[in-house]
Amino acid sequence: MRIPSALVTTVLGAFLVPVCFGLECYICTNQDENNAKCTSTIQLCEPHQDRCMTEVRWGSTPYWAPTGEKQFYVSKWCSNQTVCEYTIRRQSKRCDRIWYNDWECSECCTGDRCNYYVTLGASGLKSSMHLLLGFAVLALVIRRS
Repeated sequence: MRIPSALVTTVLGAFLVPVCFGLECYICTNQDENNAKCTSTIQLCEPHQDRCMTEVRWGSTPYWAPTGEKQFYVSKWCSNQTVCEYTIRRQSKRCDRIWYNDWECSECCTGDRCNYYVTLGASGLKSSMHLLLGFAVLALVIRRS
């Protein structure tokens, strides 16, 4: 019995395409900075994982400190669209980035190694720029008074 070449090509393609074209993401867990492990450890994602996810948390240190020190915790991994959207929606109320609060924010991206940098979205930067501009104008008004 001879197997049609189209069938062989289809079966091989189904197994080899995800391996050849799988998404690569940086991965790390609870690192205190976005360097070293978070920018050098790469994982080939599973075929159902089409996003790279980054989570940044700001909170108390794992050890007791009399000053109540806080630090960043950066985690990165492979994910998919459903998990990304759910996580971002779940964290939306805690993603305020106020230095004295504990907070957590996540972002997802598509494309190989797209989660190298931690950007946490440009919308937060835009509101920060508006705030900075507002303080600059207020300082000028006070100075002229």
